[in-house]
Amino acid sequence: MQAYRPIMPHTASKIKINPCLFCPSLDLHYLRTTIQDNGMIELTQEELKERLSDKIFHQISETADELGVECYVVGGYVRDIFLERPSKDIDVVVVGSGIALAEALAKRLGKRAHLSVFKNFGTAQVKFHHTEVEFVGARKESYQRDSRKPIVEDGTLEDDQNRRDFTINALAICLNKARFGELVDPFGGMDDLWEKTIRTPLDPDITFSDDPLRMMRCIRFATQLNFYIDDETFESLCRNKERIEIISKERIADELNKIVASPIPSKGFIDLERSGLLALIFPEMAALQGVETMNGRAHKDNFYHTLEVLDNVAKQTDNLWLRWAAILHDIGKPRSKRWEPRIGWTFHNHNYLGEKMIPNIFRRMKLPMNEKMKYVQKLVGLHMRPIVIADDIVTDSAVRRLLFEAGDDIDDLMLLCEADITSKNAERKQRFLDNFKMVRQKLIDLEERDRIRQFQPPVTGEEIMEVFGLSPCREIGTLKTAIKDAILDGDIPNEHDAAFAFMLEKAKKMGLRVKSEE
Repeated sequence: MQAYRPIMPHTASKIKINPCLFCPSLDLHYLRTTIQDNGMIELTQEELKERLSDKIFHQISETADELGVECYVVGGYVRDIFLERPSKDIDVVVVGSGIALAEALAKRLGKRAHLSVFKNFGTAQVKFHHTEVEFVGARKESYQRDSRKPIVEDGTLEDDQNRRDFTINALAICLNKARFGELVDPFGGMDDLWEKTIRTPLDPDITFSDDPLRMMRCIRFATQLNFYIDDETFESLCRNKERIEIISKERIADELNKIVASPIPSKGFIDLERSGLLALIFPEMAALQGVETMNGRAHKDNFYHTLEVLDNVAKQTDNLWLRWAAILHDIGKPRSKRWEPRIGWTFHNHNYLGEKMIPNIFRRMKLPMNEKMKYVQKLVGLHMRPIVIADDIVTDSAVRRLLFEAGDDIDDLMLLCEADITSKNAERKQRFLDNFKMVRQKLIDLEERDRIRQFQPPVTGEEIMEVFGLSPCREIGTLKTAIKDAILDGDIPNEHDAAFAFMLEKAKKMGLRVKSEE
């Protein structure tokens, strides 16, 4: 990876190199804030005490002092105090028994406290009002190469901080009365917060090899916090990437979804691709990267185009599955790519091919095989329709059919399609966006008039069978389809009487007779 270092996104902000050098078409605006205010606040011990003024912290402090044990609030809660990010989950490390402190605290808090003990893991949880506190005894860990489950022994605070994944998550604040609010930072986590850096406390090769899920967490934190990954840490990601194979697909999917749900998710996918992890966990997406040239004609890099679409969607919505639709909207392009001498590069039917690929992708990656998957499939399958309409004369018939097929997901589909317009030709881009406005207005007008969004056949199959004295047969489906098409084409209104009259006329041409006429 040495050859790529000058232009890697995780180093670009440090060395003041344009991060778009490795992909001019992608606006990597996620790096802008790294040269602005770093979003971190500095706090004295007295100010930290104020941040821990909630009753629960003082109850923990008093309980720990009564038991004669040291205790510290650690990890993400401490990190987020300095980043001024909301954090509900509180982790407390006890130099001694975490379960014993949790049990004593729950007794002190009374009936309103709910205690859960997990003896196999040596942890306990206390829920009090809307606050959850997780307790664990300080420990040191060692790993076997074929497992991410550690061998655990009792340890000191230093041992416990050594086992933390990143320096910014190894910060601890003492809760004992004599040292209440004292920050313990053995690895320079505060400096890394200030520098917006993700770095491991110890040798990253050991950190990532011991628990390879930390590689996903490394990229996830960098994405969520808009931090850059320390060079040595990133190079270790590249060296240890194959270790991800021992991690369950469910755990990987959980981290990946957090990357997708981040404010600017493209950052995470670039780091996943540059480290080599993407090809291992999501090969279909990795296959999007690259530009092929034939006779001087090249297609766009569909990987970076996809990231641009994803970021465009992320600006508009937190809908995780709409973001997944953005990720997968062109997933069928590598398999559908063809060179046609008179036209150039084509990707015919890539939307339908992508729609068919989604169940296997979701199944392998342990993503939900339910209505969420079907929603993503629908949007991927339909995402070319509004673009085709907007590139031509916007007819009522075409818009009606689009509304019929998209149903209640029409607004999400339109958002995805507008995000998909990434052309660098300003005039062409504006023409598409103007036409999309026209399509949106027609959708509103036609829905008010024709009620297509939740279309129900005005003449049912049962009524057709009754009128013509038919048993279930092909002719019933033919009539229903003809009625639907006539409504969508605007030949008849979406009303029973008009549809019934149309059915009688169509049936007559098919040689069907009304039962009373026989």
